[in-house]
Amino acid sequence: MSSFVDEFQANLEALPNILQKKYSLLRDLDKSLQEIQRQNEQRCEQEIEDIKRGVKAGNITPNTSLIRFSDEALDEQKHSIRIADEKMALAVQAYDLVDAHIQQLDQFLKLCDEDNRRERDTAAAAPALLASSLDGGTKSGRGSESGRGGRKKTRLVATEEATETEVAVATTFANTTGMQLDLPVDPNEPTYCFCNQVSYGDMIACDNPDCKIEWFHFGCVGLKEKVKGKWYCSDCAPLKNRRRGR
Repeated sequence: MSSFVDEFQANLEALPNILQKKYSLLRDLDKSLQEIQRQNEQRCEQEIEDIKRGVKAGNITPNTSLIRFSDEALDEQKHSIRIADEKMALAVQAYDLVDAHIQQLDQFLKLCDEDNRRERDTAAAAPALLASSLDGGTKSGRGSESGRGGRKKTRLVATEEATETEVAVATTFANTTGMQLDLPVDPNEPTYCFCNQVSYGDMIACDNPDCKIEWFHFGCVGLKEKVKGKWYCSDCAPLKNRRRGR
């Protein structure tokens, strides 16, 4: 790609000088053509006046088939046509030069567009692959850590694996913003909460035994302190209310 750009840039830098020479030659030809046409018009007008006087004087037979311009006048007209043809050829050459550069640029833009499309497709597929990989590690990690039958309904303060610094930083961000934290995650470490992050800081467990997520960070569910009594996440609370209504 870089060699293509270098070659195109080199050709493009030479294009103005080439076009300038052709346009200069076009101007010279145009001046010559205008001069020859002016001379030819004067010559033809003079010859027409001479023919008119000859006809009136009886020196020339008024037969249009026999009346013609001089060879000099005809040669000037032929020369004018040749100059006009040269001007047309130069104009076509200039147009073809510019068109060739435009086509080359279109080809370069097409290649760039294809490269960008491939990069976007790759970038779009990366999160799905990463999520699939993390999801496999999450399932295996959850099964080994807690399991449905042995869930503990206690409030999780901090993970044993986290250092004191990590706990302090995670707790501060979770309680103030409630946003996901891009903490480094071990692929084998289980994840929790709506944010699908590892356990950190203060966490609370949903009291629905069939909850799919189980544990939640305080900041993600809008809590600032421990809840007295039972607590249900936003997914399980409607189910619990419907059961009470029955």
